[in-house]
Amino acid sequence: MRSSTIWITLLALASTAVGCGFAARSPEMYRDDTAKVLATRSAEMKACYDGILKADAKAAGTVTIRFDVQEDTGKIVNVKVDEPGSSASAPVRDCVVNALQALQIKPPDARLGKATFVYEFQAGPQPAAPPAGAAGG
Repeated sequence: MRSSTIWITLLALASTAVGCGFAARSPEMYRDDTAKVLATRSAEMKACYDGILKADAKAAGTVTIRFDVQEDTGKIVNVKVDEPGSSASAPVRDCVVNALQALQIKPPDARLGKATFVYEFQAGPQPAAPPAGAAGG
């Protein structure tokens, strides 16, 4: 049975203040909390990607996404593929965008979040350990 791997690489997550008077996450906390919420959809992305592999065993590449995290609601909105930063086919890109719909960070934050995340899709067996020097943030 063919196994697929999805490597999720955090590129950057920055937030900008919108002038609220209550506490807000640090950029690092915002990045980590967002990554945790996105990770809840990993199984959905993997299942979608596995389906694509049945039709195209060589389907692979990166999908770079950009989105906003609304202040005060924590809703992830405006999820879009960054075309120049993505090499995967349209069906793989659609797997990512569709999986990330209707996500929400709880509790919400006082600041608008602007995020860029990169997903890497590789067909084949899963590696025993992450590559040396891999970092999460």
